[in-house]
Amino acid sequence: MSSLINALPTAPRILHRAGVGAAAGVLQRQMLAFRRLFIAQPLLIVVERGEKAVRWDGGECLVRAGEAVAIAGGQALDIENRPDGATYRAFWLAWDAALLARHAAAQTAARQISRVAPLRRLPSGFVESAKAMMAALDNAELPQPLAAHRAAEMLHWLDACGCGLAPAEVATLTQRVRQLVGGDLARAWLAPDVASRLAMSEATLRRKLADEGGSLSAILADARLSFALTLLQATTQPVAQIALAVGYQSPSHMTMRFRRRFGFPPSAIREAVRRA
Repeated sequence: MSSLINALPTAPRILHRAGVGAAAGVLQRQMLAFRRLFIAQPLLIVVERGEKAVRWDGGECLVRAGEAVAIAGGQALDIENRPDGATYRAFWLAWDAALLARHAAAQTAARQISRVAPLRRLPSGFVESAKAMMAALDNAELPQPLAAHRAAEMLHWLDACGCGLAPAEVATLTQRVRQLVGGDLARAWLAPDVASRLAMSEATLRRKLADEGGSLSAILADARLSFALTLLQATTQPVAQIALAVGYQSPSHMTMRFRRRFGFPPSAIREAVRRA
């Protein structure tokens, strides 16, 4: 497989372009497992080095270097990134929800995935299309229609591989709340504010979330920590900066919650395994 590393900026960061999509690299130096990681929007992940194990209710797959995996949005997965020797390296692509919806509506004959679909053989055109989409996300001088075209081209490749993607259905109140707070994780979200945004009373909000087995505080914590994980994997931002970006007033507070949620501290994402 052609390397994708040159498609990403020298300084690790999340590429994002409104109306088109987002992309980032993931670099990990030790094997770590992430349990019940919520995937809000559909993703394509290309593994360049190491392996990725993905498990869901009723299935699992192993994605090796040179392979990819398409993941439908709106589901929680168990994910394990396994370095090859010293490094796990991968890249992900995501699409603007409106662009994805337009594409899915126009491709009624394409087979859309409902959970997870590994892609074992990647033709050279597939990889080049991924590079072109990432380059478009990082080129502010490229006209918007051309950037959107390159993102749509990648979706056509997925259709051709039998792995069509569609916007995640927001069917539950838990998903609606997560979508709302995810738009501004640094905000100090309170129940009355969330309830007002969703046109219901605070009591109704709490009752319906409880009926779904959750709570506002639990949704907030998981959304914040999941995005903190993304920032730790895809950027070099200090933990203190990430903590503020996701709504924690101190890095120690986020570190405590992060360890409780994932079973290891934020520093484990970036550090290498210490060998005796």
